[in-house]
Amino acid sequence: MEPLTFPNGQLTMAGNLFLPDGFDPQTSHPAVVVVHPGGGVKEQAAGLYAAKLAERGFVALAFDASFQGGSGGEPHHLEDPYARVDDVRAAVDHLQSLGYVDPERIGALGICAGGGYAVNAAMTDYRIKALTTVSAVNIGTSFRRGWYGDGPDAAAVPTLRAVAEQRTAEAARGAEPTYLPYVPTEPDENTPRDLVEAGDYYLTPRAQHPNAKNKFLFTKSVSRIFTFDAFHMVEDLLTQPVLVVAGSEAGSLWMSTELHGRARSPKKLLIVEGGTHMDFYDVPEYVDQAIAEATPFFAEHLAADDSAES
Repeated sequence: MEPLTFPNGQLTMAGNLFLPDGFDPQTSHPAVVVVHPGGGVKEQAAGLYAAKLAERGFVALAFDASFQGGSGGEPHHLEDPYARVDDVRAAVDHLQSLGYVDPERIGALGICAGGGYAVNAAMTDYRIKALTTVSAVNIGTSFRRGWYGDGPDAAAVPTLRAVAEQRTAEAARGAEPTYLPYVPTEPDENTPRDLVEAGDYYLTPRAQHPNAKNKFLFTKSVSRIFTFDAFHMVEDLLTQPVLVVAGSEAGSLWMSTELHGRARSPKKLLIVEGGTHMDFYDVPEYVDQAIAEATPFFAEHLAADDSAES
C-alpha cells in the first residue's frame, strides 16, 4: 500500500493505493476505485476491499472524500453528494495518469452511500467500465424516506424547515454551525438494527479511526443530500455491467433491489442469506463472499482487449 495525494480541481485528495503482489510497473494493469461509506474514511471498509482486490491482481485506490478525512476542502465535515460523485471522477483521472494502469480497464466498487455515489458517477463517466455495489445506499432517498424506505419524500419537509431556521440563526445572529451524527451515539429500541451495528463499527475499537469524526454539517449537508437521487435516470444512463451485493437481513436491502430492478445494463444481484448491512464492512464471512463475486466480475469486464492490442 502506498499513501498518495491527487488533485480534484482546487482540492488535494488523500488516498491509499494498493498494488498486487509481484507488481510489475512495466505491465498494464486493471484498476478499481473503491468508494467509502458516508462518514467513513479510506482506512476502514474501503481500504479493506481495496486490499483484497489488490491481492487478486487489481490496482485499487481507496481515498477520503473531499471535505472529509485527510482530504482537503472547507468547510470540513461536509457531506455533499455532488462533490462526492466528482471525487470518483477525480480518482479515475488519477488512475488514468498512472503509466501502469490501463486507462480502458477501470472499474468502481462502492460501499453503502459510496455505492450510490459510484452508480451516479458511472452513469455520467463511461471511463468506468464495470461497477459493484456492496450494501448500496441511495443517500438522498434514504434521508427523505427513512432507513427502511417506508416514508414519503415529503417527510423531509420538517427537517428542511429546521435547516432554514438554523441558517437564519447562523447568518443573522452569529450562531455556531451545528452538526449531526452519521450514526446514533445513543441508540434506543426504535433505532434500526443496522444503525446500532454501525455505532459498534464506527464508535468502538472495531473500526474507529481519528479521521472519522461521526459528524457532518447540518445546514450545508442536509440541503444537498435531500435533493440528491443517486439512481435518477439509471434506466437510461447506466450502460455498464453492474454487480449488486447485499445481505438478506439488511434494512437497506430495498435500495439494492431497486437498483437491480431498474438497471437495464448487464446485471447480477447477490443477496447473501443472513447478512446485515454492516456485516459487509468487515465481517470476514460476508466480505469474502462479496469479494468472491466481485473478483470474477471485474476480471471479466476489465479484461484486456487482445484484438485492440493486435
